Amino acid sequence: MKINLAKSAGFCFGVRRAINIALKTASIGKTVHMLGDIVHNEDVEKQIQESCITKIKNLRLGKGKIFLVRAHGIDNKTLLKAKKLGYQIIDATCPMVKEIHRIVRHMESECEKIIVIGDKKHDEVRGIVDQLKKRALVIEGLKDIPTKEIKRLKNACVVVQSTQNFKETLKIISFLKNYIRNLSFFNTICQPTRLKQQEVRTMPLKNDLMIIIGSKNSANTKRLYEISKSLNKRTYWINAKRDIRERWFRKVKTVGITAGASTPDYTTKSIIKYIKELNNKLSPACEWSPSA
Repeated sequence: MKINLAKSAGFCFGVRRAINIALKTASIGKTVHMLGDIVHNEDVEKQIQESCITKIKNLRLGKGKIFLVRAHGIDNKTLLKAKKLGYQIIDATCPMVKEIHRIVRHMESECEKIIVIGDKKHDEVRGIVDQLKKRALVIEGLKDIPTKEIKRLKNACVVVQSTQNFKETLKIISFLKNYIRNLSFFNTICQPTRLKQQEVRTMPLKNDLMIIIGSKNSANTKRLYEISKSLNKRTYWINAKRDIRERWFRKVKTVGITAGASTPDYTTKSIIKYIKELNNKLSPACEWSPSA
């Protein structure tokens, strides 16, 4: 059995940057508070907790403490509250997400409506819509489009959650163009996401089985799984080696593996090692290749 690892598997720049900022902040020696996880991955979460960064549900008195803003960004109301409570703010928001914030703030005065294609409850999307003075329209998919509201718009600006499915986004844009005469579209899906999705559109066709590694609350990993599953039914989404089943690999000659943007390399390597060990029970040898 041959194992093919996607070249784009694992951390993107924004995630790596956020983790480095978090660990550097922890070394300062002050109390560090964070609302939620720095990124959506259990292994990274454990590493951050071990560095003595405290995950809290509500902001407290922050004098002499640090408030760490996560990679997905934060809404202005929470940021303002943290400042009023006396926290020192250290911002680990992904630069690409920051760019989306800049775009919507600039375009709000230029168009009638800001439209965000993304997951309504995702932290990144909440942070984007909170940049605006007027209500934004968030669209999760084609079935979610409020046609009556769209028909009333003469002009609009569209941005996209940085980890969305590019092909599905284009379908939504095509629909919107049928009704909105002047539509400004900013393709804010980040480059690492595009590369990962490009690879996962070919790998499932070249491999008998696909393994997608990442947390179940990771939006970008979810997209990779959905794309792969649509092309190869033998696609499995796992977070750790304990999720693997030996029966998946019987009579399998090639396995394609990719990992979400918040999945550490050590997690991927441990899973590859485990698959090789499993395969040795089924056949004499197993090789792997770091390519799609």
